[in-house]
Amino acid sequence: MKQDMTGQTAAEKKKTPEKLQEKFAELDQVLADLQKKDISLEDAFARYQRGVELVRQCNAAIDRVEKQVQVLQADTESEAGE
Repeated sequence: MKQDMTGQTAAEKKKTPEKLQEKFAELDQVLADLQKKDISLEDAFARYQRGVELVRQCNAAIDRVEKQVQVLQADTESEAGE
């Protein structure tokens, strides 16, 4: 598959916002689960681990979007300077 300058394929670009929203929604659920008074230590630790992984994935997705914006800005600036 052909990738752009950010290393993403066209299919991945289309999925990023939806996936990011899904990850944020799951992260909200993890936080809600951790606030429950009857959660066991083992379950709390498992949910915490999942939350950390989701935060990492969200940060990576946001970084990819920021790189895309930078590429677009650079392209726009170079076109404007021509």
